[in-house]
Amino acid sequence: MKARMNVGELAPEAYKAMLGLEGFLRTSTLPHATLELVKLRASQINGCGFCVDMHAHEAKKAGESDERLFSVAAWREAPYFTDAERAALALAEEATRLADRGEAIPDAVWEEAARHHDEKTLAALVVAIATINAWNRICVTTRQIAGSYRQG
Repeated sequence: MKARMNVGELAPEAYKAMLGLEGFLRTSTLPHATLELVKLRASQINGCGFCVDMHAHEAKKAGESDERLFSVAAWREAPYFTDAERAALALAEEATRLADRGEAIPDAVWEEAARHHDEKTLAALVVAIATINAWNRICVTTRQIAGSYRQG
């Protein structure tokens, strides 16, 4: 497998803007563990091997347990996640699968996320979901190779 192109080299201004969003997320009130779990789950849904690999490794490096990482794809059935993390994962799934439903984000999912996160944190969560979906689309379209970010 070979990457089709390097967007960072060919569109450096766009890449810098995406990194600006990542900088915002790192300094936001969204807990780092929640951020990585959301990135991992959205990447799984989108089939982005590059991002699944990256966020599993980043979460592990940050101290995430194997049980939680192994269970992200089945978070509803696993006992390892807090109610706040479950609400974030549910919102991430709904926002990632917009075209799969008649009502894109059901009120119950939004209300549960809002119950566990204050408005500032919820805003950061929405930005995190949008950002990882954009990264997934860039990486899948250009066939970025899983693990290559650790080699570069």
